[in-house]
Amino acid sequence: MADTPFHSRTIDLTTGSGEVAMDITHHCAAFLESVAPGRDGLLNVFVPHATAGVAVIEVGAGSDDDLLAVLRELLPADGRWRHRHGSPGHGRDHVLPGLVAPHATLPVIDGQLALGVWQSVVLVDTNGDNPRRTVRLSFLG
Repeated sequence: MADTPFHSRTIDLTTGSGEVAMDITHHCAAFLESVAPGRDGLLNVFVPHATAGVAVIEVGAGSDDDLLAVLRELLPADGRWRHRHGSPGHGRDHVLPGLVAPHATLPVIDGQLALGVWQSVVLVDTNGDNPRRTVRLSFLG
């Protein structure tokens, strides 16, 4: 590893045909292990898609399912949307990044994510029309 202050890599994920809040914390940790051992800096997680976002939430205790339920209530998959290509209600998927940003910037201390005890990095994808996603991980430090 060169002593470069910036490293970037993409990972490809399959999210499937339904709504998902996918924990990608382990991908972030593996990336940092390879490019930032013992270093301090910032990790930026970015989803270059118009219909997905990144959240930092608790997973496994129902919060991830609760997030998806709230998004279904706020953004129903019905015919109200002006953006109409794709499956019925797909326009709501294009509004999602306005509520769940397509990026998160996180502190890295001594080569590890400085998350709270219950926090995880989660890819939020409500778009069943596109089951393949790319996530860009970038470390500056």
